[in-house]
Amino acid sequence: MPMDKEKRNEYMRKYNKEYRKKNKEKTNKYFRIGHWKSRGLICEDYNKLYEYYLSIEECENCGIQLNQDEATRKCMDHCHETGLFRQILCKVCNTMRDKQRNELGQFI
Repeated sequence: MPMDKEKRNEYMRKYNKEYRKKNKEKTNKYFRIGHWKSRGLICEDYNKLYEYYLSIEECENCGIQLNQDEATRKCMDHCHETGLFRQILCKVCNTMRDKQRNELGQFI
């Protein structure tokens, strides 16, 4: 007898939750790359870029230690016109770079 829709949905929720627990690193990677793509970042090799992203511990502009705090979290700086990756920056540097481009009238 086939499972009804509610039971199937409940089963899939439990299965997906367990899968994400068991494969946390893999799911984090695909979530992160998906987020970059949704924000317009274009790259030839997202896997290589992800490994680079994980290896960076300091802002490539100001040198501050990157962590999970709002001001010092990692940001993927990219050209909003072409979508190409430029640098990994802290939130403050990334925001300041965007403000400077706006003031100069450049497309960000």
